[in-house]
Amino acid sequence: MYLTAANIEADGVVLNTQWSDGSARRFHAIWLRDNALDPETRDAGNGQRLITLADVPTDTRLALAAVAEDALDVTFAPEGKAVRFDADWLAANAYDEVEPQSPGWLSPETTTWDAALSPPAFALGEVEADPAAHRDWLAAIRRYGFAKMTGGAAEDGALFDVIDLFGYVRETNYGRHFEVRSEVNPTNLAYTGLGLQAHTDNPYRDPAPTLQLLYCIENSAEGGDSMVVDGFRAAERLREEDEAAFDLLASHCARFAYAGASGVNLVSRRPMIELAPDGELIGVRFNNRSAAPITDVPFEKMAAYYAAYRRFAEIIDHPAMEVMFKLSPGESFIVDNTRVLHARKGFSGEGHRWLQGAYADKDGLLSTLSALEAAHGRA
Repeated sequence: MYLTAANIEADGVVLNTQWSDGSARRFHAIWLRDNALDPETRDAGNGQRLITLADVPTDTRLALAAVAEDALDVTFAPEGKAVRFDADWLAANAYDEVEPQSPGWLSPETTTWDAALSPPAFALGEVEADPAAHRDWLAAIRRYGFAKMTGGAAEDGALFDVIDLFGYVRETNYGRHFEVRSEVNPTNLAYTGLGLQAHTDNPYRDPAPTLQLLYCIENSAEGGDSMVVDGFRAAERLREEDEAAFDLLASHCARFAYAGASGVNLVSRRPMIELAPDGELIGVRFNNRSAAPITDVPFEKMAAYYAAYRRFAEIIDHPAMEVMFKLSPGESFIVDNTRVLHARKGFSGEGHRWLQGAYADKDGLLSTLSALEAAHGRA
């Protein structure tokens, strides 16, 4: 597809472009000026703006526009500034074709799943040696919200080697990492042999860690299988069967709290189902152990809210939603903690189960993935 024509309209306020596939895309003069890529407007090295919007005249308009090969040349008045825009860049950043979507829509880079999914798995050695495998691993986490890693060392601290492949540790009151094994006087139920309901971690933080890594060092105990549930698929199912229930959980804040250690008293208020202003589904927070009294729902809606909360929990707990696997020493998995709930089955006192966990942030992972895709193409 290529640019065929460009016409100035509305006294220079709008540029109407035509394309070889018969489509038309309009751009505002102020938008084009703000996004100019010339060296006076943006740093050629890092791409950051060198001016503020206050530096752009309020009466900015287009004086000239002409198609030139695979580009568009425009001149802005009253500055008399000439700028060239690459046609592919204009097509990639067009906003005239945005259409409203129903609440709960998802990015095309997101695929929801249930128990039928075979866990995406990657070998550490291949990811370290092959940029394409590295890209594919991170792309799987972006698409499914989790992925397994095999072939690591079964030793203390090996989880940091995995995090180093995409970003940085998010340190919390639990430290740079935490131990997941039985304790005599646990500060958290995760440090017992009890089974745990599927949950997102640390919902009482604001912001909550967006990634969690769990790494197996020893796993000879009976039971203790890991389990993951796609919170986005659970939210989709709730919306499909009861849109009003979905809206209740998305439009009112729940509360979460944790004060299980000396000097720590964490509290947050966020909806269990979080939507962006345009309705995109961007987060799920669900953790029965850390739920605090809900006080942000009006009295007349509280009974319906609890019914929606119960149904959401029933969907999450249903076996048809669960993907289960048992980690072997040297294996690990990452979950997108804004989306994927994780759990474990109970395990016995015989044998040993020792996992180490750490938190990281999704921006580092997506940045590394974007750089790999720019260098080696998309998966």
